[in-house]
Amino acid sequence: MQDICNMLRTSIRRFFRFSLGMTALGICAFTSCRAIGQNESETVARKFNVALPTAGGAQLWTDLEVRGGYRVQRNALTGHCRILDSNNVRRGWGSETDSLELLDELCPEIPEPPAKPIVILMHGLMRTDGSMKSLENALRADGYEQVIRFGYASTRSSLSASAASLNRVLAGQHPDAEFCIVGHSMGNIVTRHLIGDLQRDGDPNGILPRCRAMVMLGPPNQGAAIARRLGPTGVFGWVAGPGAMELGPRWADVQANLATPPFPFAIVAGKFDSGPLRNPLVDGESDFVVSLEEAQLEGAEIVHHVPVLHSFLMNDEEVQQWTIDYLDEH
Repeated sequence: MQDICNMLRTSIRRFFRFSLGMTALGICAFTSCRAIGQNESETVARKFNVALPTAGGAQLWTDLEVRGGYRVQRNALTGHCRILDSNNVRRGWGSETDSLELLDELCPEIPEPPAKPIVILMHGLMRTDGSMKSLENALRADGYEQVIRFGYASTRSSLSASAASLNRVLAGQHPDAEFCIVGHSMGNIVTRHLIGDLQRDGDPNGILPRCRAMVMLGPPNQGAAIARRLGPTGVFGWVAGPGAMELGPRWADVQANLATPPFPFAIVAGKFDSGPLRNPLVDGESDFVVSLEEAQLEGAEIVHHVPVLHSFLMNDEEVQQWTIDYLDEH
């Protein structure tokens, strides 16, 4: 009995030491972090920011500004903004104005354009910018010093809203910078929407003339049968969001807003031989998500077929090297 009592006392003492330690650590982190948007009328939540690691965006955040490794993002549900550093640690949050002011303090100068073009990586539906990290590493190893993995709330935002945010990110780069774009799946359609917007509404920042080349990985350039067939279920639209519905049931409405790149582009389409196994929601030869026919777009310099599944196109080493070679040639 005495042994049990001693064990309980020891456990209680350890618990209180741990609790006090964690409280002290929390106070230190809370009071030492950067605050933005401070004034007497604002809540404690807005006055203070705990510099904690984040997932970088997941499905709720869209990049508005990218500069020197910092990103200003907006939440698709709440509308508030935050600023992340290159390690995805949150450095401040609040209104868009607050976040932009903090960005100017953290990185007051726009980086000079690199020797090679800035490469913009566009992830696909229900993915994050993290899915393009392997490709970023390969590009940097080839001498591309500035690579932007554009993050957008693919399941919460329309194609037009995502395109508008992409426009802001590109416009925020050095005015002499040139761009190459590599998109995966729906990321290509967001890019084509932006091109159409710039051609219709004007291109005051001269973005299109500075685009050197583009590689489309598994692009649903003719819409997606899988989205058309799943759309009527109701669940698909709720889970995958408005952008996914635009690839399917609403394709006729959005197609008129898309443009063909006015600069060199190539298509990498998965042609996976699975034998008798196939996706019944996709017609013909495919990468199990996008068919070869759906990937086509008139004007492409080349359509390169690879035996790779849709979800792994951007991570396949041979696809990465082919993509880099194409960009290097342009």
